[in-house]
Amino acid sequence: MIRYLTFALNCYPTMAIRLVSQTRGVLSKMGGTQTATGNLVFAVNGERFELPTIDPSTTLLEFLRSHTPFKSVKLSCGEGGCGACVALLSKYDPVLDKVEDFTVSSCLTLLCSVNRCSITTSEGLGNSRNGFHAIHKRFTGFHASQCGYCTPGMCVSLFGALVNAEKTNRLEPPPPFSKLTVFEAEKAVAGNICRCTGYRPIADACKSLAADVDIEDLGLNSFWRKEHSKEEKISKLPVYDRNDEVCTFPEFLKMEIRSGISFDSKRYNWYTPASVEELQNLLNFDEGTGTKIVVSNTGMGYYKELEPYDRYIDLKHIPELSMLRIDQTGVEIGAAVTISKIIETLKNENQHEFRPTDRIILQKLANHMEKIATGFIRSTASVGGNLVMAQRKYFPSDIAAILLAVDSTVDIMSGHQFKKITLEEFLEGPPLDSNSILISVKIPNWASVGKLSPENNTTLLFETYRASPRPLGNALPYLNAAFLAEVSPTKTSDGVLVNHCQMAFGAYGTKHAIRARTIEKFLTGKLLSSDVLYKAIKLVRAAVVPEDGTANPAYRSSLAAGFLFEFFSSLIDSGTEISNGFSNGYTSTSLFKHSKPVQNNNQHYPNKIPTMLSSGKQVLQLSKSYNPVGEPITKSGAAIQASGEAVYVDDIPSPVNCLHGAFIYSRKPLAWVKSIKLNQKPFPDGVAAVISSKDIPDHGKNVGSRTGFGAEPLFADDQTHCAGQRVALVVADTQKLADMAANSAVVSYGMENLEPPILSVEEAVKRSSFFDVPPFFRGKPVGDISKGMDEADNKIVSAEIRLGSQYYFYMETQTALAIADEDNCIVVYSSVQCPEYAHGVIAKCLGVPAHNVRVITRRVGGGFGGKAMHAMPIATACALAAQKLQRPVRMYLNRKTDMIVTGGRHPMKITYTVGFKSDGKITALQLEILIDAGIAIDVSPIIVPNVLNGLKKYDWGALSFDIKLCKTNSTSKSAMRAPGEVQGSYIAEAIIERVASTLSLEVDSVRNVNLHTYNSLKSFYEGSAGEPVEYTLPSIWDQLAVSSSFNQRIEMMNEFNRRNKWKKRGISRVPIVHEVLLRPTPGKVSILNDGSVVVEVGGIELGQGLWTKVKQMVAYALSLIQCNGDGDLLDKVRVIQADTLSLIQGGLTAGSTTSESSCEVVRLCCNILVERLTTLKEKLQKQTGNVQWETLISKAYMQSVNLSASSYYIPDTSSNSYLNYGAAVSEVEVNLLTGETTILQVDLIYDCGQSLNPAVDLGQIEGAFVQGVGFFMSEEYLTNSDGLLVSDSTWTYKVPSMDTIPKQFNVEILNSGHHEKRILSSKASGEPPLLLAVSVHGATSAAIKEARKQLLSWSSKDGSESIFQLDVPATMPVVKEFCGLDIVEKYLEWTIASSNN
Repeated sequence: MIRYLTFALNCYPTMAIRLVSQTRGVLSKMGGTQTATGNLVFAVNGERFELPTIDPSTTLLEFLRSHTPFKSVKLSCGEGGCGACVALLSKYDPVLDKVEDFTVSSCLTLLCSVNRCSITTSEGLGNSRNGFHAIHKRFTGFHASQCGYCTPGMCVSLFGALVNAEKTNRLEPPPPFSKLTVFEAEKAVAGNICRCTGYRPIADACKSLAADVDIEDLGLNSFWRKEHSKEEKISKLPVYDRNDEVCTFPEFLKMEIRSGISFDSKRYNWYTPASVEELQNLLNFDEGTGTKIVVSNTGMGYYKELEPYDRYIDLKHIPELSMLRIDQTGVEIGAAVTISKIIETLKNENQHEFRPTDRIILQKLANHMEKIATGFIRSTASVGGNLVMAQRKYFPSDIAAILLAVDSTVDIMSGHQFKKITLEEFLEGPPLDSNSILISVKIPNWASVGKLSPENNTTLLFETYRASPRPLGNALPYLNAAFLAEVSPTKTSDGVLVNHCQMAFGAYGTKHAIRARTIEKFLTGKLLSSDVLYKAIKLVRAAVVPEDGTANPAYRSSLAAGFLFEFFSSLIDSGTEISNGFSNGYTSTSLFKHSKPVQNNNQHYPNKIPTMLSSGKQVLQLSKSYNPVGEPITKSGAAIQASGEAVYVDDIPSPVNCLHGAFIYSRKPLAWVKSIKLNQKPFPDGVAAVISSKDIPDHGKNVGSRTGFGAEPLFADDQTHCAGQRVALVVADTQKLADMAANSAVVSYGMENLEPPILSVEEAVKRSSFFDVPPFFRGKPVGDISKGMDEADNKIVSAEIRLGSQYYFYMETQTALAIADEDNCIVVYSSVQCPEYAHGVIAKCLGVPAHNVRVITRRVGGGFGGKAMHAMPIATACALAAQKLQRPVRMYLNRKTDMIVTGGRHPMKITYTVGFKSDGKITALQLEILIDAGIAIDVSPIIVPNVLNGLKKYDWGALSFDIKLCKTNSTSKSAMRAPGEVQGSYIAEAIIERVASTLSLEVDSVRNVNLHTYNSLKSFYEGSAGEPVEYTLPSIWDQLAVSSSFNQRIEMMNEFNRRNKWKKRGISRVPIVHEVLLRPTPGKVSILNDGSVVVEVGGIELGQGLWTKVKQMVAYALSLIQCNGDGDLLDKVRVIQADTLSLIQGGLTAGSTTSESSCEVVRLCCNILVERLTTLKEKLQKQTGNVQWETLISKAYMQSVNLSASSYYIPDTSSNSYLNYGAAVSEVEVNLLTGETTILQVDLIYDCGQSLNPAVDLGQIEGAFVQGVGFFMSEEYLTNSDGLLVSDSTWTYKVPSMDTIPKQFNVEILNSGHHEKRILSSKASGEPPLLLAVSVHGATSAAIKEARKQLLSWSSKDGSESIFQLDVPATMPVVKEFCGLDIVEKYLEWTIASSNN
């Protein structure tokens, strides 16, 4: 029954792994006696793993992915910032006979730290062989998986919350629910990133398991129809049976733990001291080698390891560092205690040792800690590690700041010396040396230490603050703060006296958190007033000064002033009520109203967070005309994506002798490459080769990607032309070795005889550095521009707009595997959107005929355009190395390298002159647009017409333009979802808003007057406008006003803005007109002898549901044969991977139309098959009556009917382009003190024609919109002075997350009837809805306009808002700056002046 499998590992040649796979019954009989003394033993999904030796730097993720069949843990960021690698870690306490379960980031968890632990991955919850778990089924049925790369991590995150909820003593809920609450379910995945879905269906899948869910709140799913009753809906949910749940800790491992077998630390160089004395001895025993002190290793997510350590010391087993002691003096926390444990302890309401005021302090500290990192990081990250990083490396710690404010102390061990010092002394002291350890931290009990005034009428106030891009964590703060104050009413006047106060500020661009002693001293003993608070804020401005080089320094100082104002303002007798904007659900400050010391309930229930992160409703019309086409069936492969069984390129097991590659890229924008050295040695241990342009075969070419416009080199030759350009490829035994070698590579540059690099479009213009745009792509002007300008009553002349780039942030980074084959052939597995193009580039580079190359792509873990041209160099580099070394070579780019070398969306500078009438009707628009294409042409010429198509959505009267494609020394930019169109759409909205501001008109009225008539539409979109009945935008526009209650909400918004000083709301309604183009595509349909069907198409499954729609189309088209039993044809159809030698001319999967083109080509194939089968079917029908599908196919085989049909769909030139229409209303709320923008509600209507699959299209609409929100609101693409990307990680680049999407997201898919020239009357959905996200930006501008009106009124001006152009992205610092960095001071100055009058 016991199988011992010894692996010969390429990665770790000295490692032997014994995998014991056995049933629980057998293990119980064995008694756990099979363990060799001192070996590393753990379980994965119930299977036993035993390792006699292992490199101690090996992470759990590396081991699982390289040496087990469990691939569901995905490497995406390698920083603990995305959740793709989440696994459940379970520990057993034999004394308490209790299992502790918590989620971890496996990319940071070191394998040696899981000794005697059990790991559960998504495969362990359920799978296709043993049955899927209810979580998998819910994710599938709620359409919560698109590309699927993030889905297993999402499932495990939810499972972790579910397991722990079931351990509570809550009432047993009825099936199919669990003990989870809605809040817990949503929060469980709040730290997981998804780039595809827009999160709303993920939230629904999670909430569907919660006992307190409102079933009517759950969105579109495959379980029930809208007309079903509540009881029917509940009964149709997949069964969740808590009595048959996954065992997270197998019995055999419990038995081994009870046996007490020790761990051989020396063999693994992993030491687990059990006492402080043992730790001292280890620290004193210095062999001159690198030692790493660890508790959880989560710090590696921020401070990357550049060199390996020789030994590791794990502090978790030392009692003094793991204790949590609560007594009358306070809470003492061992340095190794996890943040999650601290939160749990501080939230415990049974702390009878503390007064209510102290309990409030502890609860608020816990609430703040819940916003640090993510649940799967907090579960292992220690308080000591956090504080030591803050002290040694100046990590921007929240914990340091909030504990500093409450006079915390720390215990330090230095050698054999122990000392207790204040946290402030610790932070200000010299960095701890290697022999010093933080032992514990203590939070004092204020009542017991005598810090409170003995007077009975005093009140203790405490609040913590943080401003960060994400409300619920998973983002570093711009600034954090904590304030504690003892106040009391004065006996002689109607006011509030500050008896004592303590203030801490941190993470604002200084070495560590500080106590603001000057402000504390100033406020102590003062009677609060506007004048006093004004002076205190001036002192804050002087104290909180970011160091040089800190991003957004003025913003951070402004935050400090705002937080202090928020804390004290409600205590001032100035009429400031809590309704002025502080009752936001996240923080509360008001204990007094009108200076009366009456406690507010929010102090007892602090930091309440809304339970609903996202909700929404979906309206769609189903078409039965072409069943099952038009049905909202679940995405093909969604269940195996959820369980982790879906195979992506990096999941393919490494062949024998496989090598791994990593790029060395240039740090200079323009320089000679003189030499490349690896760590001062040509070939460090484990490095096989360094491949460069010199290694390209004589008959090959230095080409890494190619389009119809030109090529880009694979490697720089003697000269590098941009920072981020590939210089060479390091090939090593493991991916870790390759990455470390590439990172440590020293490239010697020369600058002689070179002109300065071109790093801006302005410089490109000066030096005439342009790419040529073919005439076909240049576009035509519309109307007479001179006449239009003459007709204008008003003009805006030479106004400017600037737009930056955006990174793709697909969850799966660029990856490929190349295997040299016989006869100089090569097979490449690539995650690419255009295998055919990659195929050609590889052949050109290697100098071999195209038939020597085969490129295979099964599925792609997100693309958005980034896996098109920019995936080719990865595939080509692997192929080149594999051919040269005659060994398999694979590569999986780490997130930083991927971000730096891949480029992104095209930046632009726009200068426009616009003429318009007094009613806002625009008569003429003249544009000069400079597009930064980077160093290579890529597909940049298509951006020119795309920009024009995006901005033509309004009737400009006359339109002229001069668009230049600038060649600069930056990474080449490529197509990204809605390339050019999203910029064009924004340009149009920015011009409309500017015209409205100039005329002091409502923006919506200016939009209205400039919407196209059908006649103007035809003049702007020649050949694409279609028939008048197809122009649905006017009806969508009016329908949206009604369904969103647009006019009523404007009135409500105005009332809100009148009543609230510190929060302002804005609303915006925008239209889109989006042109798409159909392209030729091949297809092949084959019917096998059992009646099952296999399909090949040129289109690639990226998560957009292409395979799903193709399956539906095949099932429909083959059903036209009208056999009995053909109703289940859908289940008989399988779409298989793209293979460039099996199906040629596959083309490019892009532009939103590949799904419909693929559907049309398989319909053509099926028509051929139906025609071939019809005669036989009629013959059989005459003989037997009814004909079964399987019988027909069997007979066809016997009669040698050709049951494989290929076709090539070529769109009709008269109808190969068409227009998509939609509109959205977005409402936002802006916090004027922080600049935080909350998207309250989005209402969207989109015309899908007759949707091929409404569920798939809905997912595309929501996902595209949220990706657009990222572009407009949060995704800052920042470079240094050399053009090298610096926002190159999840720490610095923030895509939307669960807590930043619309709180209410309502989507209606319009079924606009039959369109004769469309494929079954369908229309595209992948890219156009992204453009509608500009409505969020417009709403934010509207809210800022209200803030600026208010600010001007405080400045005694006329109150008319100044004209402004809100930047893209409108991040918190940007929004705050436009609202006024000194808004608090202006308000107080106004208040003081008013009181003096």
